[in-house]
Amino acid sequence: MLEIRNISRHFDRSIALDKVSLTITAGEFFTLLGPSGCGKTTLLRMIAGFDQPDEGDVLLDGKSIIAVPPERRPLHTIFQNYALFPHMTVAENIAFPLRMVGCRKPEIDRRVAEALENVSLPDKGKSYPDALSGGQKQRIAISRALVNRPRLLLLDEPLSALDAKLREQMQMELIKLQKEVGITFIYVTHDQGEALALSHRIAVMNHGAIVQIDEPSRLYGFPNSRFVADFIGQCNLLGGKVRQVQGDRALVDLDGLGVVHTLIPPHAVIEVGKPCTLTLRPEKTQISSALPALRGPVTQSEDEAHFKGVVHDMLYLGDVTVYKVELAQGLLVEALLANSSSGRARFFEVGDQVEVAWRFDAGHLVME
Repeated sequence: MLEIRNISRHFDRSIALDKVSLTITAGEFFTLLGPSGCGKTTLLRMIAGFDQPDEGDVLLDGKSIIAVPPERRPLHTIFQNYALFPHMTVAENIAFPLRMVGCRKPEIDRRVAEALENVSLPDKGKSYPDALSGGQKQRIAISRALVNRPRLLLLDEPLSALDAKLREQMQMELIKLQKEVGITFIYVTHDQGEALALSHRIAVMNHGAIVQIDEPSRLYGFPNSRFVADFIGQCNLLGGKVRQVQGDRALVDLDGLGVVHTLIPPHAVIEVGKPCTLTLRPEKTQISSALPALRGPVTQSEDEAHFKGVVHDMLYLGDVTVYKVELAQGLLVEALLANSSSGRARFFEVGDQVEVAWRFDAGHLVME
């Protein structure tokens, strides 16, 4: 449906976008994710027509829309501040796009009522924006954007001003709404959890370039670089060198820890002697005062890596506790433990001797 073809944009001496290309299919919830200044909002502005690229093209259904002014593109943009007209009622705000295209009043009234019903605010038509909560303003902004059924809906960090509980509620509403209306959503955020929860696919951006495009579960489980692994959720990044390749496994000499076995990712090119990073999620790292395989001396096996350490720090999050364990040479490894037992959760304390372990297929190996 939408194709971004070799888009570049420069501001003075800085590069905002560097030959960015991607395709987005009809009905997709597609997210642009990255740290501040990575170029995601600039790219969204190119799609909306608010800014022009120095080179490259934007195609909708195979036809260039670079020369089409913003108001004539079949899309709408929802900004972080919602951009509702304060002097208009909610109903007048929603009706505004319909009036601009010349709809008759009976048709406008019908579609406004339908739009308010769709976002569960049927009684707010006569209210003014300053009388609404943040979540209600967000819903009205979405209603106004969808009322004339655009081909694309662009959302620029629309939930960042909401508190955590309301943000989660609005995420569920966005997923439901996108499924119901079938419109393509292009969403910009720097919030990794939000991107993982909402998206069909995610483009991770850094320094004006796309570094990986994939489904959320693959981005999380199979990052293609140290940057993506570090940016998407919490992750242990264990540097080392590839010592040997044996079938579908690699023997990796981790800095300060020694040699461990790890699974080679499908289609990965692993070079012996080259630097690498083992990316290991905290929830895949076991922690115990006495892991079953660790009674007695600490040993390494082909299927598991085992290390002794000391609890350096801990973070209680309610449902889970994250422990930072100091291993050899001061290396810190995070391990996650679910607080699922009945009664008051029992914790390790700072300074406790513990053992950590992970299976050979728990981590994901990336070459540097």
